[in-house]
Amino acid sequence: MPQWYVYILKSLVKQFIYIGSTNNLERRLLEYNKGLVQSTKAFRPFNIIAYVAVSTEKKARELEHYFKTGSGKAILKKRILANEEAD
Repeated sequence: MPQWYVYILKSLVKQFIYIGSTNNLERRLLEYNKGLVQSTKAFRPFNIIAYVAVSTEKKARELEHYFKTGSGKAILKKRILANEEAD
């Protein structure tokens, strides 16, 4: 069964949190930290501070989209990132 992940990245140098989805966490983190992702290049390096595994890409994209909404961000901050300094 393929695994997809919704992940939360935290910049190690700035107050910045990023939410994305992938089927390969290690590869994706390397891409961010090498500066291969234009939209986050200025905030690198990153750590993955949390992730959720789901069975399909569709579910991952839906969950990623939800976490980027107002109510999704509130759930992340309150339940998942409670000890992290979220943006």
